[in-house]
Amino acid sequence: MSVKQILNRAGKTLSKNSPTILTGIAIAGTFTTAVLAVKATPRALQLLEDEEARLDDDLTVKDKIRVCWKLYLPAAGVGLATAGCIVAANTVNLRRNAALAGLYSITETAFKEYQNKVVETIGSNKERKVRDEVNQDRLDRNPSGANQIFITGKGKVLCYDKLCDRYFESDHETIRKAVNDINLELRDSMFVELNDLYYAIGLAPSGLGSKVGWEIDHGYCEAKFSTGLNENNEPCLVMDFDVYPKFA
Repeated sequence: MSVKQILNRAGKTLSKNSPTILTGIAIAGTFTTAVLAVKATPRALQLLEDEEARLDDDLTVKDKIRVCWKLYLPAAGVGLATAGCIVAANTVNLRRNAALAGLYSITETAFKEYQNKVVETIGSNKERKVRDEVNQDRLDRNPSGANQIFITGKGKVLCYDKLCDRYFESDHETIRKAVNDINLELRDSMFVELNDLYYAIGLAPSGLGSKVGWEIDHGYCEAKFSTGLNENNEPCLVMDFDVYPKFA
């Protein structure tokens, strides 16, 4: 590799990992600021005592600052640099999240157009059959015996949460009611988290559920269901969504 290629690759690596690098620098800067401030304090106390002895009077706050400010310049400088790193890391993350949200929106639109064209071309019944087969493949790859089954206390039908890859016990009507309740809340609050739906169903919250949700401008929460069989040939209700939750 040429020197130019090495520099280009190094630049791309630094750019890609800049939030992590900046965060690491900020952490180190926080400790450094504290260490520098602690080291400066004994010298500052000595100067204050000497100044009080020279003036033979108590020092005002202004006098204390006048005597000691130079000692804390290194700590202040590192502290400002640390704050700059934190702001920079946050700015990079915000830009990347905005780009990711834009890409997600484009992908979702393309998928919706494709889905509508499939229904138009082969018909809704054949499209449902294809979707059922896809969901069956998903069940085959994620057998219920290898996963914890959440007992919600709101139904006895084995269900599969396609979005978060987990099994739970519920039933069609319970989920439908939870979706309706969520949409009523969405109409009033303009946004609901995915975890809000999980709470309504009786499921434990998920890490993804606190990051994504439905916005009223992009449509209501609409659950889609299909049926399949688990590894024991027991019927399983697959819960999917017509409108997927978006990043908040």
